[in-house]
Amino acid sequence: MPEAAANEGYTVLARRYRPQQFADLVGQEAVVQALVNALASNRVAHAYLFTGARGVGKTSTARILAKALNCVRGPTATPCDQCEICQGIAAGEDVDVIEMDAASNRGIDEIREVRLTVRSRPSRSRYKIYIVDEVHMLTPQAFNALLKTLEEPPEHVKFIFATTEVQKIPITILSRCQRFDFAGIGTVRIVERLRQVVAGEAREADDEALELIARRAGGSMRDAQSLLDQLLAFGGERLTTDLVHQLLGTAPDERVIALASAVLEHDAAGALELLGQAADEGLQLGELLEQLLDYWRDLMVANSAGGHYPHLNLPVRYHETLASQAAALNLDTILAGLDVLSMTKARLRGSGHPRVLLEMALVRLSRLDDLVSVAQLAQMLNERVGSAGASGDARSSAATPPRPPVSRAAVPPEGLKKKQLTGDEPSRAESTLPLTPDTLPQVWQQTLALLGQMHASDLQKAGQPAISGPNALVLRFPPSYNLAQEHCQTPAKMARVEEVLRKITGHPVVFRIEAAASTASPAAAQAAEDEEKTPSRYQRQRAEALKEPMVKRAMEVLGAQLVDVDEGFATASTPVSDRVGAAADSEEA
Repeated sequence: MPEAAANEGYTVLARRYRPQQFADLVGQEAVVQALVNALASNRVAHAYLFTGARGVGKTSTARILAKALNCVRGPTATPCDQCEICQGIAAGEDVDVIEMDAASNRGIDEIREVRLTVRSRPSRSRYKIYIVDEVHMLTPQAFNALLKTLEEPPEHVKFIFATTEVQKIPITILSRCQRFDFAGIGTVRIVERLRQVVAGEAREADDEALELIARRAGGSMRDAQSLLDQLLAFGGERLTTDLVHQLLGTAPDERVIALASAVLEHDAAGALELLGQAADEGLQLGELLEQLLDYWRDLMVANSAGGHYPHLNLPVRYHETLASQAAALNLDTILAGLDVLSMTKARLRGSGHPRVLLEMALVRLSRLDDLVSVAQLAQMLNERVGSAGASGDARSSAATPPRPPVSRAAVPPEGLKKKQLTGDEPSRAESTLPLTPDTLPQVWQQTLALLGQMHASDLQKAGQPAISGPNALVLRFPPSYNLAQEHCQTPAKMARVEEVLRKITGHPVVFRIEAAASTASPAAAQAAEDEEKTPSRYQRQRAEALKEPMVKRAMEVLGAQLVDVDEGFATASTPVSDRVGAAADSEEA
């Protein structure tokens, strides 16, 4: 190969070392096995779709499959690579294997031309094969024009599509093809292939240098070979790690570890000094950020799976240092650091001040202490509220009448934790506070104190509640606080308020929440205020009903409230109790 390259002009490594047989494909064993079996059993489909990331072998596999179908010895899984047809397909010059770039031939006119040419038989080969690269770039009209031809092509036609974005292909096209997903190639497999290429070029390379190239390629064999080609042209006889860092603008592993150690030791000044040295030496700050992301990823993996996990980015000689750092950290702290670095990377794309953003990230990382999870914070808050409630709470079951049944809607869920009160409980008689208009502010203040800060802050947005009846409170939220009202109206929170009110007053208290009327004009508001000051006939009847001993007794025993008063109630001179007795006598008669 080197002699041919010298005679015919230089050809890049990615083309010279392109796979020519199914056995040469790296990292795609499942795809190779399926295609080889299809050729052996004569079950070759009329349309294939190869999808996967860039540089993983989609187009190379398409050419190998074309050679396998049209080789003079074929169809065979091992084309000869010696006949004129195989050599023409490998060079991309065979008249019966048409390679199209859908990015530049994406319209309906190009597809119409394909529909016309598929009718003619191949010139010299067994099949006429269409290889369409980046097929997702075709327009919707072009896809529609291709549907019928793709579903029932002539027997002498095969279609092979390749794409990196399969999600953009219509389902009608996908259903007419056999789909093969090409996986990204592992770092170890790429290093093995690069070592073969270096040997074929009669050069030498350090293993760590090849690992850096493979990791930089991100699973793409073509990217790795292109980068290796660039490095071989840049360096001398031996490819070293320092040479790779110098060309890529990346920092050596020792510098990344030193920078990470300064951050983990909360030494912001030292981290900024190291960053300044890296910037003065011309290192790419974006690449340094990528390296820090990889390092924090290794910290996360080492903390979770141990320092000897095989898939770490750092070389083996640094694994002990990495493991000791990861063991000294909380996993939540490491994850928070990854979030900081990821957000910095996203912001770096649209910013003209990469150094400032990276400095901000380092300072934030150096200030990250062991974090407390949200669940722990909630538990700590509940413990503080519980201790405050225990100091001011007093209960006694002897002096309390039986509590009436509570509706199912007011029962808190099973998962709702009750406060654990410690110490001796004083009697209810010493701590209860009757619910009256005079004591209402004090009762409500104690209620808010026992409910906890978050619940109390929502209730305070509604202001002071009002007594709607004996042992009954109503709270009205302004329309602007409808969200706080929804939070407070959950069954668990309503039951919690009623429980606290019962502890304070010594009696069951019915609590409900209403929405206040929407804001009206000043004149309407004044009219409503004047009307409220003048008791209506209904309000007078309600007030008289509340004075009746029987009504008061019924409300106390049943824990009820007065909802409505019928028209004509208490209009006669006869007391209510007498009228009730007279009605009973007449009923017996």
